[in-house]
Amino acid sequence: MRKYAAGSHVSSVREHIEDMERLDLEIGSLDALLHVEFADYGVSGLIFDYGGTIDTRGEHWSDVILRGYKAAGIEMPYETFWNAYVAAERELGRHPHILPSDNFYDVLRKKVAIETGAIELSTLSAEQCGRLVAESDKYVEKIASWCYDEARRCVAEATPVLEALAARFPMVMVSNFYGNLNAVLDDFGIREYFRDVIESAVVGIRKPDPEIFRLGIEALGLPAGCIATIGDSYEKDILPASTLGTHTVRVTGKGDR
Repeated sequence: MRKYAAGSHVSSVREHIEDMERLDLEIGSLDALLHVEFADYGVSGLIFDYGGTIDTRGEHWSDVILRGYKAAGIEMPYETFWNAYVAAERELGRHPHILPSDNFYDVLRKKVAIETGAIELSTLSAEQCGRLVAESDKYVEKIASWCYDEARRCVAEATPVLEALAARFPMVMVSNFYGNLNAVLDDFGIREYFRDVIESAVVGIRKPDPEIFRLGIEALGLPAGCIATIGDSYEKDILPASTLGTHTVRVTGKGDR
């Protein structure tokens, strides 16, 4: 172990960090984090993304929701679904539909309700169109419930990993979300593992702006070179965090974003 004179401690530690090899890793699942030798890279704190990293095994949420439609018996061209998905995301971004107390089921129910209202019905079969129009509330509940159950299973798989890492490192979450992420994490039983939650709707900064990751670094109170950022999106997580000097671990799962 290196020893430093009191007066040179800060600069010497900084030089030591800069001399260390940068961790730039891709993993297929979160449990692989338990086998990463973070200490070899001087890592003493972690920044986690949420959506797609913890709650879907690296899969984009649009793909999960589309599977929810199929599970409910609603088939449509991908372009039809994607247009409705984007319309719902824009609506949720413009207007405060999501309350700070909403859990993830509440988010999904409101989101799917907006999506079903935005679907171009002419692209569906006559039978599916009739069912969706006549029983829209029923299908919103079915799709939202299916997706919520899928998220709960994924978070349950991730929980032992988060618990083990939280026993070793201070952890902060940095996420693009709707202003209710604390309620979502509480509902899933994982809020206790994070020192702080930096959420785009609360701080007014969205990924891929590196400044939202700078807030995560400040919340940990560590040099960027002592932090590893863990996320599923190259453009929104890995690239902006690496520009600030953090180590990076990308959870690839099913996606390549």
